Amino acid sequence: MSAQRVVIGVDSSTQTTKALAVDLATGAVVGEGRAAHTVSAGPGRESDPEQWWRALGEAVAGTGWADRAAACSIAGQQHGLVTLDAAGRPVRPALLWNDVRSAPQAAGVTAAFGAAELARRTGSVPTAAFTAAKWAWLRATEPAAADRVAAVRLPHDYLTERLTGAAVTDRGDASGTGWWGPDGYDRQILDRIGLDPELLPRVLAPGARAGVARAGTPLREGTPVATGTGDNMAAALGLGLTPGRPVLSLGTSGTVYAVGRTRPADPSGTVAGFADALGGWLPLACTLNCTLAVDSLAALVGRDREDVEEGGTVVVLPHLDGERTPNLPHASGLVHGLRHDTTPGQLLQAAYDGAAQALLAALDDVLRAGGESAAPDEPLLLIGGGARGRAWQRTVLRLSGRAVQVPAARELVALGAAAQAAALLTGEPADAVARRWRTAEGPVLEPVARDDAALSRITSTLRRARALQEAPPEEHQEVG
Repeated sequence: MSAQRVVIGVDSSTQTTKALAVDLATGAVVGEGRAAHTVSAGPGRESDPEQWWRALGEAVAGTGWADRAAACSIAGQQHGLVTLDAAGRPVRPALLWNDVRSAPQAAGVTAAFGAAELARRTGSVPTAAFTAAKWAWLRATEPAAADRVAAVRLPHDYLTERLTGAAVTDRGDASGTGWWGPDGYDRQILDRIGLDPELLPRVLAPGARAGVARAGTPLREGTPVATGTGDNMAAALGLGLTPGRPVLSLGTSGTVYAVGRTRPADPSGTVAGFADALGGWLPLACTLNCTLAVDSLAALVGRDREDVEEGGTVVVLPHLDGERTPNLPHASGLVHGLRHDTTPGQLLQAAYDGAAQALLAALDDVLRAGGESAAPDEPLLLIGGGARGRAWQRTVLRLSGRAVQVPAARELVALGAAAQAAALLTGEPADAVARRWRTAEGPVLEPVARDDAALSRITSTLRRARALQEAPPEEHQEVG
């Protein structure tokens, strides 16, 4: 009888590192580990990359397979700016995707090239989330730190390099920087933001091996390590996603995406034209405020997150961290339509509605951007930390008017990374590995009538509140 072969997939997310040990043949999860991160409070969102490395070690050890895994791959939160000195140590804490201080720099890059031209070059119009804006912010506000930088990495790049010694990345994660396109790194954009391309990692071909684990790392020396990718690209792999199948992911941030056959280029900026981790595309819309914002509203009104009530006409725009879709980096939370008879449960339900509406409004745009037609009869795949919450499920059903499928598999980002690791050993494409593992299977929730009245209230409130939401907070405005 042959020995069991197991691969490890890692998801280094905003707040936690999760690792899964997965049976190569069946896709069964045979071990799990996790370790928490800390994120700064205050005006920015930063984390020390060293804690990601320590968390990776704890999580991989927790699987029970660190010393005998056949291969490994690391997926990580997109967009984060990791800056290293000549010795490979962090120059400063990493700037995370949800740090919106770089909004002026994003606007400056867009003004310099034009939104349509940037969409043509990179697939996306950069917001404060994009790495290009973050580097421009660092160059403008901390020039001494920027001058010390000898290498610029994304979170998954940093961890892969610590593991293997190879300065590499993949096309999926690179496509979220704002300085990469199908022809490679864009020298003119890099010149505009003052970044030397020699500081960037090499972009490997899909399915390539990054290297092998070095001695003294969390894995057995010589373990093959795949390129890894960004978290959204890994989740698409983890689902074995086929073109045109829409996904709604409910996490700290919210995303809606689908694999596309044509390269997206949306000059409006609603859809980010990301590459996937294979040879295709992953048009995606993202909101900064999703489950964490709703949980904050639940705590504010003293309710359990599931303790919602129907009825009422109150609208909540839960833009507690600014917002990305719509692009309102200076926005704050807004409540409109309060009445004497508004209940705490109705207020909480309105927060769910406000978070879900932004994603569902972008769904058809995402499909069209990838050259796919909107198929309302196709169940919407619901994933992420919120996907098993009954209040989230009911909200998505009510506001989408379409069937919803909730995959039984958990930790799809880590599963996608595991599929990448498995592909190194079997020669299959990583998405084919996941389809063989049947990761997307799960119950289908039947559609209900779409709540057009609620959607209309939210869109009307967004339109009328736009001027208020676009204005920087008073404490950040200059006094002339």
